[in-house]
Amino acid sequence: MELGDRTAGVDEVGRGALFGPVVAAAVIIPEVAIASLTAAGVADSKTLSAKKRESLAVEIRRLTSVGVGLATAYEIDRINILQASLLAMRRAIFQLSPLPNQCLIDGNQRIPDLSIEQKTIIKGDSSVLAIAAASIIAKVWRDELIIRLDRHYPGYDLASNKGYGSAKHRSGIALHGISKQHRQSFRSCQNKPQLKVRKISE
Repeated sequence: MELGDRTAGVDEVGRGALFGPVVAAAVIIPEVAIASLTAAGVADSKTLSAKKRESLAVEIRRLTSVGVGLATAYEIDRINILQASLLAMRRAIFQLSPLPNQCLIDGNQRIPDLSIEQKTIIKGDSSVLAIAAASIIAKVWRDELIIRLDRHYPGYDLASNKGYGSAKHRSGIALHGISKQHRQSFRSCQNKPQLKVRKISE
């Protein structure tokens, strides 16, 4: 696969969730795939339906080089959500092979100690194709993970809210307490008892 100048778009999802990891993706789009992905409708994941994101994720993986990284709820609590998001981005970048020679980072925060040239772009997921593709990959990957975790941690309506603070999720926390996948440093999870219901095994 041609990798062109090996510029990676990088984005993360899940910063505002109460449950689960923050997930990042890095995507290098070869020049020959730009027109196809543009025509397919690659855009900021927040503007797309779940079904559209899922179909586009398949196309993106088929036509590009993709890396995914995450930072766990424990790491979020230990180093804070911003630093955990940047850590997930760094991990995603280093999943690419070969490594990019430049990274376009969504937002205004640079990744610390990254030896690769980087440029931050505010609202890059709506203006840069590779960042939009990364937003789709990260969103679909994280949503699928949370849906699987819903089977292990019932009572929070995770399959629907994807770990964000919906009314049903907050009432679940009030009723059951928090699980080890909840972010204890987040206000909605603070001073809550540990999970009372037994974790369901597969």
